Amino acid sequence: MTLSHGTSHLILPSRHDKALSGTGRSGRGRSEDAALKAQGAAASSAWAPLTIPAFRWIWIATIVSYTGSAMQVVGATWLMVKLDNHPLMIALLQAASSLPMFVAGLPAGVLADIVDRRWLLIVANVWMVTAALMLFVAVSLDWMTVPVLLGLTCAMGLGAAVNAPAFQAIVPELAPGPLLVPAISLNSAGSNVAKTIGPALGGILIGLMSIGPVFALNALSTLAVVVALVAWQRQPVLRRLPPEHFFSALRSGLRYVSVVPPVRAILWRSLLFFFPASALWALLPSIAAGRLHFDAMGYGGLLGALGVGAVLAAMAQPSLRQRWHADLLAASATAACRIAAISVALSTSASVAM
Repeated sequence: MTLSHGTSHLILPSRHDKALSGTGRSGRGRSEDAALKAQGAAASSAWAPLTIPAFRWIWIATIVSYTGSAMQVVGATWLMVKLDNHPLMIALLQAASSLPMFVAGLPAGVLADIVDRRWLLIVANVWMVTAALMLFVAVSLDWMTVPVLLGLTCAMGLGAAVNAPAFQAIVPELAPGPLLVPAISLNSAGSNVAKTIGPALGGILIGLMSIGPVFALNALSTLAVVVALVAWQRQPVLRRLPPEHFFSALRSGLRYVSVVPPVRAILWRSLLFFFPASALWALLPSIAAGRLHFDAMGYGGLLGALGVGAVLAAMAQPSLRQRWHADLLAASATAACRIAAISVALSTSASVAM
């Protein structure tokens, strides 16, 4: 599973989801029955969703996969530094990873609403396991070139684009009702922890061994998600309406975005933030290898510092939300990111960059 660089998730109601709202208990699986028993503890415990076996094992497997993906980011980036250290080529690697999400994100969300989400997730993760193994083989047999690295990175990004909306959509199934909010919080916390330890582990492994084992471990970590999904005994869901056709559902999603101002505002804010912020991800390897004279371990530590910041921000967020309006909090966080990016770009000190 490929690690995203920090995203906000919005789950929109589909026609199928609305139809399910009146189906009653006949459409609920055993995982939801277990969740209903744990709802009494949801208000008092952030760990309550972990009492549901299906959620617990998928959550653990996802954290393992996120960690492997964070390790792969270090491995692929440092491999590009060795193949061609030109900033344009490193930026192309970041584009190869992110462009599939931009292009295929919406169609993948529509697909997740039409087909069985569990099988869609299994196929997407098997695809990513295959791409990671191909990276490992190419490095081990000395077949790696810049086009091969870009192509397989793009393939990983495509798998992540298909995986992301389907995974978000199954969370309400795994942890329904009052368990949903703590389940989302646990997923976010797990992602932030992986962002902290994954890059550091990747840098250490490259320093002690080589880049190839990083790709192999990422394949194994993603395979853990496949195993957890296969073990999940998702019950068939009773449909009151037939599935929408792909293009009809795609038009419905676009129409929904066009007529709902809050959704349009979120999309515009995301675009205005992530477009310039992506420059940091694209140029950070060049800064680390050039100006800061870091090796792979140092670069992994630099990415790990970003993860530490994300964990600290997540811990401070509840109290900050009580004191500040959401718009002011978002504007302040954006300004802080801009100041940090400028500081990294101008600094020659490793401690300041960290």
